[in-house]
Amino acid sequence: MLKVEHIGIAVKSFEEAIPLFEKLLDTPCYKTETVVSENVNTAFFKKGETKIELLESIDPSGVIARYIEKKGEGMHHIAFEVEEIEAEMERLKKEGFILLNEKPKTGADNKLVCFLHPKSTNSVLIELCQEIK
Repeated sequence: MLKVEHIGIAVKSFEEAIPLFEKLLDTPCYKTETVVSENVNTAFFKKGETKIELLESIDPSGVIARYIEKKGEGMHHIAFEVEEIEAEMERLKKEGFILLNEKPKTGADNKLVCFLHPKSTNSVLIELCQEIK
């Protein structure tokens, strides 16, 4: 793993959350994007080398909506940048980690992504990200 790529935060409403994070981070949201396959809207902020991704459900039965219903708004995942996502997935599988998808999926911000099940990572949802070239 190369670095922390971003921290994902589940929010109920972009209408409230984007202005809040713009004030908090003293920087504008630089990009919003819908990831239809995940039923989610994303909003990105960058402060120095740190990226924050807000996640808003576009479906009341979507993963983010269910997460917020169960745990409330807040930190959802930590994403790590990797050079070769498929090789990293294979390595982690051999180490005993549980992958939530067998093949990388297309995610937001021009990335291939794979999630690791929190049961295998001390209850933290981990996302692997590789820039699509």
